[in-house]
Amino acid sequence: MNPVRFSRRAVLLGSAAAALAGPALAQSDASERLRRLFARSDEAELRRNPLSALSRGDMRYAGKLGDLFTDSHDAAGRHNALRDLNDLSKIDRSALSPDEQVAYDVFKWQRDLDRRALSGALLRADRAMAVNHFYGVHASFAQLSSGQGSAPFKTLGDYENGLKRLRAMPAVFDRVGKRLRRGAREGMVLPRVIVNNVVEQLDAMVGPGVEASAFYTPIKAFPADVAPVDRTRLAAAYGKVIGERLLPALARLRDYMRGEYLPQARDTVGLLHMKGGPELYRFLVEAQTTTPMDPEEVHQLGLSEVARIQGEIRTVMTKVGFRGTLLEFFDHIRTDPKFKPTSKQQMIDGFTAIGARVAPNLPRLFGHLPRTRLEIRPTPELTEKGAARGSYDSGTPDGSRPGVFYFNTYDLPSRSIPTMETLYLHEGAPGHHFQISLAQENEALPAFMRFGGNGAFVEGWGLYAESLGPELGMFTDPYQYFGYLDSELFRAIRLVVDSGIHAKGWTREQSIDYILANSSRGRSNATAETERYIAIPGQALSYKIGQLKIRAARVRAEQALGPKFDVREFHDQVLMTGALPLEVLDAKIDRWIASKA
Repeated sequence: MNPVRFSRRAVLLGSAAAALAGPALAQSDASERLRRLFARSDEAELRRNPLSALSRGDMRYAGKLGDLFTDSHDAAGRHNALRDLNDLSKIDRSALSPDEQVAYDVFKWQRDLDRRALSGALLRADRAMAVNHFYGVHASFAQLSSGQGSAPFKTLGDYENGLKRLRAMPAVFDRVGKRLRRGAREGMVLPRVIVNNVVEQLDAMVGPGVEASAFYTPIKAFPADVAPVDRTRLAAAYGKVIGERLLPALARLRDYMRGEYLPQARDTVGLLHMKGGPELYRFLVEAQTTTPMDPEEVHQLGLSEVARIQGEIRTVMTKVGFRGTLLEFFDHIRTDPKFKPTSKQQMIDGFTAIGARVAPNLPRLFGHLPRTRLEIRPTPELTEKGAARGSYDSGTPDGSRPGVFYFNTYDLPSRSIPTMETLYLHEGAPGHHFQISLAQENEALPAFMRFGGNGAFVEGWGLYAESLGPELGMFTDPYQYFGYLDSELFRAIRLVVDSGIHAKGWTREQSIDYILANSSRGRSNATAETERYIAIPGQALSYKIGQLKIRAARVRAEQALGPKFDVREFHDQVLMTGALPLEVLDAKIDRWIASKA
């Protein structure tokens, strides 16, 4: 054989093989680089925020809190985000699989948002809002430490980690005070109503003393395998750190906020009136809706949705034979004793019965069901006064901690029986429990998609889940259907009120009055909700915007696919890649429609 001809043939064959293998090798390389980037970024964020790991059931950093509320913590977050974006830009997106491209897009959106939030004027304004009565670190740490939150107290090691966290927490409370002081010096302070609410919570935490505090609760319920000698030692150690360090730190924060900070607090309630506030609110609108909407667009959308849904409610009024105005019907719902629960137990029994009715119908709408158990519990007394009607606390992927649907029993006369089916669908199944659990249980996803998310998708899914009531055998009682419409109406009202407060200068009283005039909510709930919007600007916008996007995607798919549309497949497409920014979700659904068509 001619060696020259042989070598030329080998080169040609090698070139052909390389051409054939090239795309696969390129995809393999890009996929591996993306996987490594996700893993490294996630680990860096878990080290920076150990409590995030703990909430997942990852116990490697369970005794740590991280340097929360420090400039170094912010700087590390900004550095991590910039490094991640730089490394991501070096990966060829076109060489990735469709699912990897979704992950790429979500990661890029999230890290760019983090970069912006941790920089410049946005950071300074956000830093000044270091505490509130809704998501304040004082209340969340009490819940974490009580044995009723994400931190387990099942082994001796769990108790030792709990003790380490208790010892580290006083410094965190002191740093919250320092941030408030800095904000005041820079002309950025919280509204007076929020300060009063936080002071009231701190009073309630400090007042009862050591053994009545939430922090001491695990000591009253040792698991059987903790030896007596360890029980005695831990009881003394917990009592000492709570009494000598933790409660005094909470008292210092309370005394500062009440004595020095409160006189400087704002009488106004919207970000419009705070230095740097308008820019922060525009950012929060974008972050919470994952859209480029501005506050005025949000406000006008809210007004139109309020009018539309109120028209639907009028059809219910006709069906139940109510003669009167819309406001009179709302007042009827608010005041008639038959619509009010008489006890906490009645609410527990009612929600349990609703869950039993929903469960058999879920497989008809969903291709995947969560393995994680769902429990139903009343909202803890420590936070019930300012809390929403319901909330959800996620379980762990391994099933060691269930997901929990909390319902609020504070001020029972303000609670409403007609909203119970809707509340269960939103917070429980198939709402937050499905969306969060299915993502966490999907080990094929990168960790930031399993455990992360955004409000527009998460809360949008919860509100969309409410709309599945008729398909799940719910709302056969017209008053329960009214409860669904009233819930949707309230989410539309949130668009009006949140933007009204923070972009148009609405007062607290003006906002409460708007809620009372346009929904069936009582004054207690209207007040708590208004103060929620004041405390956490923009968060309330996520529900309606997300729901409208998800519903529009379903309608688009139904119209395009006709008889080929399978609602189980559609829900899999929405849920099985975690909480996506809405534009990424739209693109994914469009690709799925094209593949089916």
